Amino acid sequence: MAASSGRPEQDTSNNTHPRLDVYVWDMDETLVLLNSLLKSSYAEAFNGLKDVQKGVELGRMWENLILQLCDDYFFYEQIEDYNKPFLDALTQFDDGRDLSDYDFNQDELGAPNDDDNKRKLAYRHRIIAQKYVQGLHNILDHEAIKFWNELYDKTDEYTDKWLSSARAFLKECSGENNDAVSSLAFVNTSNDSNNANPQHINVLVTSGSLIPSLVKCLLFHLDSLIPHANVYSSWEVGKVQCFRWIKERFNHPNVRFCAIGDGWEECEAAKTMRWPYVKIDPRPDKLHRFPGLTLRTVSSYFSVVYGGPNNENDEE
Repeated sequence: MAASSGRPEQDTSNNTHPRLDVYVWDMDETLVLLNSLLKSSYAEAFNGLKDVQKGVELGRMWENLILQLCDDYFFYEQIEDYNKPFLDALTQFDDGRDLSDYDFNQDELGAPNDDDNKRKLAYRHRIIAQKYVQGLHNILDHEAIKFWNELYDKTDEYTDKWLSSARAFLKECSGENNDAVSSLAFVNTSNDSNNANPQHINVLVTSGSLIPSLVKCLLFHLDSLIPHANVYSSWEVGKVQCFRWIKERFNHPNVRFCAIGDGWEECEAAKTMRWPYVKIDPRPDKLHRFPGLTLRTVSSYFSVVYGGPNNENDEE
């Protein structure tokens, strides 16, 4: 392939391998609307058709709920100053100790950043991962679940089904066999396979800190579609580094990546990686929003970079 084509070189000898499509998502103002509610920019784009104050109030309720869950169930007060780019970052320091009777309030997690404190932080990450898999319905009481469900429904209605549409699209990107998708999140995808069907992976790279981002995934019903191992925080390391980790992790003969977000940082990171980038625009007259974005549109972005039919069903 000529160097001037702008496309990544592809090894045609690997065409017998199943194709792997990796969707690399931003969170805020992409899958989730929050900042634009708090700052009223979402409502103002509708030129008086939306109740601005109602949007701000919904945003504040979400903000309070996220922080409450972070502090009450996910150790955020203790580890806020020790953000890591992903939950498994300290796995090597976890000695596998039984934590059923471990007192997290008395182990004096803090400075210095030595192996002992890394182990204490790794313990917390292990518990957070377990709670993520467990899900909020098995953690919260009835009243908290009722409040959460009502807040989600009110916000979804206010945003013209943005939340539920984004989740439905994420599910569509995942393909029909969600069990297979989930299992791929934890294995080396470079292994040979006789399955000719394409596989699909959803990965999240957020500029927010890790723990609140995981809590958002739970609250906005994204946890069944994005395993905790697929959630990255670019807070300290930047999105280019996270994208490079993702490329290395999902090393596969026929892998294709596509970044989807609303910000300049993921746009520049996608350019650096030579990945297609779909820019989400929440304004009501735009197509790259929820509801509105389709697999046909995303497929066209894949085709520009990787070649192939411009069809959302080209994998069949």
